Amino acid sequence: MKKYLSMILAAAVMFSAFTACGSNMTEDTENDAFGGTITVISREEGSGTRGAFIELTGVETKDAAGNKVDNTTIEAVVLSKTDAVLTNVSTDKMAIGYISMGSLNDTVKAVAVDGVQPATVNVKNGSYSISRPFNIATNGDMKPEVQDFISFIMSKQGQEIVSGSYITVNDTADEYTPAGISGKITVSGSSSVSPLMEKLMEAYMNFNPDVEIELTTTDSTGGLKDAMNGVSDIGMASRELKESEASLTGTTIAMDGIAVIVNNENPVNSLTLEQITQIYTGRVTMWEEIA
Repeated sequence: MKKYLSMILAAAVMFSAFTACGSNMTEDTENDAFGGTITVISREEGSGTRGAFIELTGVETKDAAGNKVDNTTIEAVVLSKTDAVLTNVSTDKMAIGYISMGSLNDTVKAVAVDGVQPATVNVKNGSYSISRPFNIATNGDMKPEVQDFISFIMSKQGQEIVSGSYITVNDTADEYTPAGISGKITVSGSSSVSPLMEKLMEAYMNFNPDVEIELTTTDSTGGLKDAMNGVSDIGMASRELKESEASLTGTTIAMDGIAVIVNNENPVNSLTLEQITQIYTGRVTMWEEIA
């Protein structure tokens, strides 16, 4: 009987040890390994960020007739706001997305592109390849208050605001002198330009309390259409103006990098431009394929 009980106890100890060992191995494997289907997150058609991203990364190509073709994978999750991209990437371990560099925060991780970090100095010196202009556009003769607001944006004070998160376009700008002006200005367009525009508006209205500025955030194409149709005094675009928008007068107010972002738990810290293109065209679908 004693021998029988000893055998049972020994078996129980072995089973317990095997179970514990198996549990630790599973946990270690999950912690050490990273893989799975990549969740590709993109912006909506009409977004200036998307337009610049697909052009700069080679996701956009031309067909035999010379027409531009957006080859973004049909599996991509398409979102219409910068905040939505940030939220989705921050909550999905397998996600990858892209946003304005000026909108980066610590809820996600920006990866280096071809070994170059998305930083102001690297956009200015041209070493960071995914960068674009922030433009505003007007149609025809401007109201005095609109002209004055644009003068403020391009002034020393306006460009100092730009330098807080973005890249200035005029480091030797003159001081702005308030004109004691009044009126109402309507602005609409890109959700990437919108956070910067809010800061510029606030500073300008502190100088000119009798001016009211109304901001509507949509996308680059929508904002430029508003400007062309007289719906808005100023259209915002996070891309160059197209030939079809040539009737507008564009002004570059800042430069911005487009940051490629992943979840903070993703061990990937750098991607090549080719890898980014492969992911966004659906040729690479698994994180295991990224060396």
